[in-house]
Amino acid sequence: MHNATDATFSSMVLDRSATLPVVVDLWAAWCGPCRVLTPILEKVVDESAGSVELVAVDVDKNPRTAQAFGVQSIPSVFAFKDGQVVDSFVGARSERAVRKFITKLAARS
Repeated sequence: MHNATDATFSSMVLDRSATLPVVVDLWAAWCGPCRVLTPILEKVVDESAGSVELVAVDVDKNPRTAQAFGVQSIPSVFAFKDGQVVDSFVGARSERAVRKFITKLAARS
């Protein structure tokens, strides 16, 4: 997993998604559901054998990115392909639900 900032978001997510689907995990250190979801995202993306990339954005340190995507609740997860949001969800999800989300995204590559 990579960590993006407001300054690096465009290159790490939008530009990168032109060649590989990118999942963005918007989170905060104080967020309990975020601490549950992030390890699931990491595990499932690792299992995707490089067909999807995971990028984390700490919303407390990078408010412009959160604001740009209208994030009102975390965790918020966005899937990008070709610089566009192609799927998303809000809140913690089960490993099964995350796997379905990642598998669907990987099929876009």
